[in-house]
Amino acid sequence: MKQVQKGFTLIELMIVVAIIGILAAIAIPAYSDYQSKAKLAAGLAEVSGYKTAHELFTNDGGTVSGNGDISMPTTDTANCGLTAAATTLSCAIKNAPTQVGSATITWTRNATTGVWSCATTGASDKKYAPKSCPQA
Repeated sequence: MKQVQKGFTLIELMIVVAIIGILAAIAIPAYSDYQSKAKLAAGLAEVSGYKTAHELFTNDGGTVSGNGDISMPTTDTANCGLTAAATTLSCAIKNAPTQVGSATITWTRNATTGVWSCATTGASDKKYAPKSCPQA
């Protein structure tokens, strides 16, 4: 009588586990990088929305002295601790992966020309910073 194999051999199972391990070793760091980039992009989107309010307040002859002048929240959002000043808007990144846990995105307005420039600081690598707001 012929015996039919049922199930998998130990070596076949070990090969499958090894393949899964190799894929996980590649995917987990890539996913962490993706999360870091996404968190900085979300922070940039939040703080960028207040440039218009800052411009309006400044063009009406005011000097921004705090968040209340431009209706910017004083409490932290899910992504940022927002801060407004006379020539800057800042987002201190919150609830982020360790690579960007201490990062800050800052928009700076040139008082003479009115041109805004953006810079990211505190990220562990410049590859995490958004292209429109490079790491200084």
